[in-house]
Amino acid sequence: MKLILSRKGFDSSAGGVPSPIFPDGRMVSLPIPDKKSVVTYGEIQYEGGSIGPLVEELIGGRIPSKYRAHIDPDIVRDSLPRQRGWRPVFGQTGQAQGHLRKSDVGLGGIFLFFGLFRCVEKKDGIYRWAANSQPCHVLWGWFQVGEILSLGTATPIGYPWAEYHPHFHRGNDRNNVVYLARRYLETAHAAGDNLPGAGVFPQFSRDLQLTAPNADNTSTWELPGWFHPGEGRTPLTYHSDPSRWGGVGPRSELRAVARGQEFVLDCGEYPEAVDWAFDLIQGHERKC
Repeated sequence: MKLILSRKGFDSSAGGVPSPIFPDGRMVSLPIPDKKSVVTYGEIQYEGGSIGPLVEELIGGRIPSKYRAHIDPDIVRDSLPRQRGWRPVFGQTGQAQGHLRKSDVGLGGIFLFFGLFRCVEKKDGIYRWAANSQPCHVLWGWFQVGEILSLGTATPIGYPWAEYHPHFHRGNDRNNVVYLARRYLETAHAAGDNLPGAGVFPQFSRDLQLTAPNADNTSTWELPGWFHPGEGRTPLTYHSDPSRWGGVGPRSELRAVARGQEFVLDCGEYPEAVDWAFDLIQGHERKC
């Protein structure tokens, strides 16, 4: 089994701003813009209302509600009207998919999605970035792989409910892959718990924050100490340089690479990773 820390949602380059953490601790990951998508920001729902106005407010009107959104991963049932048979779905392509394939990410692999977040406040009925708040990387959702579809140059038969998804509209792309979530999480600890195979963490919590407290930049992370590769263990992919790692003990510091989408850890070498993911999901889950 593989654990994948997967960067998704708005950031300084894709969207141009972080996703919001609301004053009551709720948080929502905003999907990046995508001209080829068939879904607009105005159509995507969050807690009974469109995210379109929120996006317009936070980004100063540069992305209107009518603009198309790359809703991927799509893991919240209430985000859009659904056809019968819908399951949480996540797509990948290009170099990032090549990395997942090379890293042998397959059935049972667990993605923990993270993104750039910042606190917001409401002034005069409009959301604005909270004064003195700083952006940070935060885990916001999870997804366990239950099925893998290689789209290639043809649309698979039997998945009409998924054809709205942006990766079904990429044209001739032989490296285009879609992952479908398991209905229930399956690990040694999850058996019988009926935890969903995908979902979001709806509330911010310190144990979901990757960026170290008081760090000078968002890519300085504080992780559980067992993440440190030490001797004889394969590091988190893209982080093989020993100088990126600091601290051996209950907590370990990592200078995460500035770019890159998928960071893979082999749970065979890091069995603690499965327990860590399970505890986060059990403690913070919101069903898809």
